[in-house]
Amino acid sequence: MSTAPTRTGGEWLQAWDPEDEASWDKGLAWRTLWITTFCLTLAFVAWFLPSAIIPKLNALGYSWSKSQLYWMAAMPGLAAGLFRLAWMVMPPILGTRKMVSLTTLLLIASTLGWGVRVQHPTAPYWELMVLAFLAGIGGGAFSGFMPSTSYFFPRRMQGTALGLQAGLGNFGVSLVQLLTPYLIAISGLAIFGGSQVMKTPGKPDKDVWFQNAAFVWIPLMVIGAALAWTMLKSVPITANVRQQFDIFGNPDTWYMTLLYIMTFGTFSGLSAQFGLLMSNLYGAGNAQIVSGSGAAAQVLIEGYALPDPVKYVFLGPLIGAGARVLFSPLTDKMGGAIWSLISGLGLIASIIYTIPALTPDLSSAAALHGGFTHFLWGMLAIFLFAGIGNASTFKQMPMIFERRQAGGVIGWTAAIAAFGPFIFGVGLNLLGAVPFYWVGVVYAIMCVVITWLRYARPGAPKPS
Repeated sequence: MSTAPTRTGGEWLQAWDPEDEASWDKGLAWRTLWITTFCLTLAFVAWFLPSAIIPKLNALGYSWSKSQLYWMAAMPGLAAGLFRLAWMVMPPILGTRKMVSLTTLLLIASTLGWGVRVQHPTAPYWELMVLAFLAGIGGGAFSGFMPSTSYFFPRRMQGTALGLQAGLGNFGVSLVQLLTPYLIAISGLAIFGGSQVMKTPGKPDKDVWFQNAAFVWIPLMVIGAALAWTMLKSVPITANVRQQFDIFGNPDTWYMTLLYIMTFGTFSGLSAQFGLLMSNLYGAGNAQIVSGSGAAAQVLIEGYALPDPVKYVFLGPLIGAGARVLFSPLTDKMGGAIWSLISGLGLIASIIYTIPALTPDLSSAAALHGGFTHFLWGMLAIFLFAGIGNASTFKQMPMIFERRQAGGVIGWTAAIAAFGPFIFGVGLNLLGAVPFYWVGVVYAIMCVVITWLRYARPGAPKPS
């Protein structure tokens, strides 16, 4: 690997070739992986913190419409996609040490803001939208962290290394969604601010300390930034911004972008919208049922246990992130293309399975409960196959592209796929759940065809 001779000092490595086993510093590589993964996990926490808070805003005293809440939940995805376009060019310019340290500190802004604004339902809509946008910095980090880490590992190990980093980083989504209902119930953590009253139809009012869901992460962000600044090094890759754009002349850049939209776009989009969708279809968020009359209202409130989204919403991201970690070593052994093919076929089947449950049956409590169970299992299957595809596509890219281009392609595809929460929010809001899911089926079929013809079939042009 070529190095930039003008970059000297303790931060910059003067010679680095992971393919040379004799000189490769394995300890430095793994230290870089673990520290950046810790910071990436916190980045995903900051990115998806709004998804754990937004479904509860009205219960805390706000009065936003379903449409307003969908747009708010979509905003971190729009921001992440835009921020990733910037972060994708940072690794060769800033280096790993500066990029990871500064990015981790930037996470504090939106996290602190959400912790302040949940305490009193007085924030204007535009201010919450700004906080949702700033949360996208956590999503933007991915396009810098991942290619940067790829510089430290030989190609034969990049499937495992990147799978571990991305998968464990993705656990930040389920971590913030899993812990939020427990953190908000612990008064002892509320050093700053008092309690709030959470009102849910059909349930007694409850005192909560929702600021805990945000404030508890800030000390960890400070620690992560300090670890990165004191313990990381930077690989002096010779690539300026103009050189990095040569990836767009390669057709495989565009094919892999389409595939990663199918996998990570689905994972991130559903992670952001899962709680709202569940609430609107089967919970108190379904205003049509709650405000209905006669049997329908009685079924929901008295004969049907309202599902609390915060008790289920973490399961999807947990399964998706776990699949990414567990299947990454298999992609190193078997290649990524075959698993991308399996991912696409599994997504087609699981989306089709889920579609009937997107129209709740209000005829009885048993029908509603059965529909919810159907919906939950279908969604978890979608997360599973999206997670498998997240692992396999990141194995494919280092195999298809040379090292410098691979970093750029990883950053670019991750940037575009990060628009997933925005695309899902807009799609669900404008099209409705059922039509939008059928669009997903058609898109997955297209990606399966591309994967088979270009990468997976015997004699494929780019076996990977």
